[in-house]
Parts: sequence; C-alpha cells; structure tokens
Amino acid sequence: PGFVSDCLETLEEIAEQAAESFHHNGGEKFTHIPCLNDSAEGMAVLEHVVRRELAGWLQGNRQD
Repeated sequence: PGFVSDCLETLEEIAEQAAESFHHNGGEKFTHIPCLNDSAEGMAVLEHVVRRELAGWLQGNRQD
C-alpha cells in the first residue's frame, strides 16, 4: 500500500508488523520508505502533481 500522509499507527504497522509478516512468509529484503510529507522535496512533488492535474479544471467547469 502507499500513503501520502502519515500517522503514528500506520507507520508502526508498516515498519514493524508488515516487515515481520513479510519475513515470516519468506521475504528477504523489506524496505520501508518514509511518507512523502516527511520532507520539503516530497511535498514539492505532491504540489507539482496536484497543480498539473488540476490545471484548467475550474475554468473547464464554469457555466457562465
């Protein structure tokens, strides 16, 4: 699963419980990537994507 924002419960579940389950079922290399809102760079990526995807949306839905 992917999350754009974090919460302590989710971080604990991913970092600990999912890793344990992964290894228990034969997984060898588990990687936990911090949530995107953990850095200014990550937030810049989100802003870029949102602005790109919403560009012109409001103008396109106007009913004058």
